[in-house]
Amino acid sequence: MTTLKLTGQRPNEKQRQFFLSRARHTAYGGARGGGKSWAMRRKFLLLAIWYPGLSLLLLRRTYPELEENHIKPLKRELPGVAKYTDKRKEFVFLNGSRIKCGYCDKEDDVLQYQGQEYDVIGLEEATHFCESQMQFICTCNRTTRRDFFPRMYYTCNPGGVGHAWVKRLFIDREYQNSERGEDYSFIPASVYDNSVLMRANPQYVHMLENLPAGLRRAHLEGDWDALLGQYFETWRRARHVCEPFSIPKRWKRFCAMDWGYNDPCCVLWFAVAPDGRVYVYDEYYRRKILAHDVAKAVGEISGGDKIAYTVASPDMWQRRGAALKSIGGVSGECIADVFIKRGVPLRPADNARVVGWQRVREYLREAPDGLAYLQVFARCANLIKYLPLMQYDRHDHEDAACGDDHAPEALRYGLMSRPAPSREKACAMGASLPGGGPQPPANPFLAGEKEKTGYLIM
Repeated sequence: MTTLKLTGQRPNEKQRQFFLSRARHTAYGGARGGGKSWAMRRKFLLLAIWYPGLSLLLLRRTYPELEENHIKPLKRELPGVAKYTDKRKEFVFLNGSRIKCGYCDKEDDVLQYQGQEYDVIGLEEATHFCESQMQFICTCNRTTRRDFFPRMYYTCNPGGVGHAWVKRLFIDREYQNSERGEDYSFIPASVYDNSVLMRANPQYVHMLENLPAGLRRAHLEGDWDALLGQYFETWRRARHVCEPFSIPKRWKRFCAMDWGYNDPCCVLWFAVAPDGRVYVYDEYYRRKILAHDVAKAVGEISGGDKIAYTVASPDMWQRRGAALKSIGGVSGECIADVFIKRGVPLRPADNARVVGWQRVREYLREAPDGLAYLQVFARCANLIKYLPLMQYDRHDHEDAACGDDHAPEALRYGLMSRPAPSREKACAMGASLPGGGPQPPANPFLAGEKEKTGYLIM
């Protein structure tokens, strides 16, 4: 009888959590250097040994990565315990369990697993797999065993073709169709959790700390709002997102709309504080909704609030003839007419893209009091989701690439209707009041003072 003795490092606390997880889907990682590959490989070994006859599939995007990260290390660890077959790329254990090693270099390489069944599937560097590959591979994760429920394990860093779906499921926890939150578990880990690497190669940490800002946020901090090529690098959820509060009636309010029917229609509600800071306090985000229904929803969300104006995408003034009937209008009128007739007067937004995106950047920067000029209420989920995902246009490095940009477009329209924050005539944020008065709070309304404070500057 051959006994397997697992030698080498002991798991750190985050790796231990990964080993103990029995969630339907478990993701591990976030930052670079967190010991992801070792954790995935050791997890598979433990499962194969503990459950006789278990069938496991371990995947990387390319074969060279698969060979270096898993096949070679497993060969060193398993002599006499599991037999490796090069043709099938699998390790067969004495108890009948098997670990098959595979890769999906091209998008349709996943088809080679059609009809196959695995109790456990692991996606190493899951963000290297596109969403369609992940979805197809998940169909192979099934079992007829009564002593084991099928599971998927993922290791991941921010960035890559699969960034959006990993972030949606494990970070933002936004679920579609029959997806359930209780099935998904995320275990964040960074290089600082990996004591073995910290002792053996402390220079690696210094290398991560010296990366450019965007890469440092992604690879050292594990920030899922940071991307290579990210258009708005200064966006920080902690800095720009705030919890909703009751907005004083005296604050000026306005709306901005990016029209869409097949594409989403996005409407944002803005409020301007006396100091010039702008709050996005609500959003409407729908697709395939008729124009008159959108107008009705805008009126209902606005309620009794006094909306000074609504700026909207200029294409809403194009007259589209009979085609307008399909989205709630009549022949000969434009989409803007539909809104005006239903009590939502519009005016064309300034559609200068590069200048508009620069205006957004100006509002994203910090004011002297340390709070950004732009604040977004946490309930504005689509603006918070899509603004940090925007990328530079490959053909025009000053512009942003088109994509899921409907909420950012509405933000751009709204902020282009305001002066740049540096040109606000309100008292400088954090400065003394005229006449040498005392320092006002950073935000008297969030501090609960509301209209009782003496620091309102109109």
